[in-house]
Amino acid sequence: MDYEDLLYEVRDHVATITLNRPEVLNAFRGQTCTELVDALGRAGYDRDIGAIVLTGSGERAFCTGGDQSGHDEGGGYGGGRGTLGMPIDEVHTMMRDVPKPVVAKVRGYAIGGGNVLATICDLTLAAESAIFGQVGPKMGSVDPGFGTAYLSRVIGEKKAREFWFLCRRYSAQEACEMGLVNQVVPDDELDAEVDRWCAELVERSPTAIALAKRSFNADSEAIRGIGSLGFQAVALYYGTEESKEGGAALREKRPPRFREKS
Repeated sequence: MDYEDLLYEVRDHVATITLNRPEVLNAFRGQTCTELVDALGRAGYDRDIGAIVLTGSGERAFCTGGDQSGHDEGGGYGGGRGTLGMPIDEVHTMMRDVPKPVVAKVRGYAIGGGNVLATICDLTLAAESAIFGQVGPKMGSVDPGFGTAYLSRVIGEKKAREFWFLCRRYSAQEACEMGLVNQVVPDDELDAEVDRWCAELVERSPTAIALAKRSFNADSEAIRGIGSLGFQAVALYYGTEESKEGGAALREKRPPRFREKS
């Protein structure tokens, strides 16, 4: 596949996949997700690759979730592949299924679906500039799978509920203290630090790493089924006036009026 929304590079047994849509803060659309599924599979099943780095283009954002310009009148991403009109659930599945560590390299915003990507990655390294958080309930959306249930395993249920219910933003250091991030470094040291971690990973037994990853995943695999059911519900939710109000408020740059009767 030729990529339009991604950059794909292999160096020193490490594949780097870069979300390359800086004009929209690396928000993903249906095509981005389709390309991510391909790129993750390409790297994940290449025996010469020992680690996969997922990052965003530019200094401003790792990823800010779904591109809101792709929403149709029903509030969803209709017309494309997948339950929601974009195969983001397939991206999540591929990130977990590939037998290689997936490392998030985060600069700037990791918000909404971008925060979910950073959560699902096996390891997350962040620059001091990184900002994490959720926005779904502010804009008529939610991730009913790994973005909620698995997040609670990573940072604890109380903090995960705070993430989703209040939609606050958290610094890289705060994210590290709660367990969402493995290490925080100055922005100008992030590339070198990720390279160091990946150099260690490629020295390890690939079979042992694959077995360890699958063993970790087995403990939370039930989330996949729950998430599939949840995404079906979200697809219906996107057609409601409540969800549409969230998207309209975002586009009009005003507070949403979820409780006002039409």
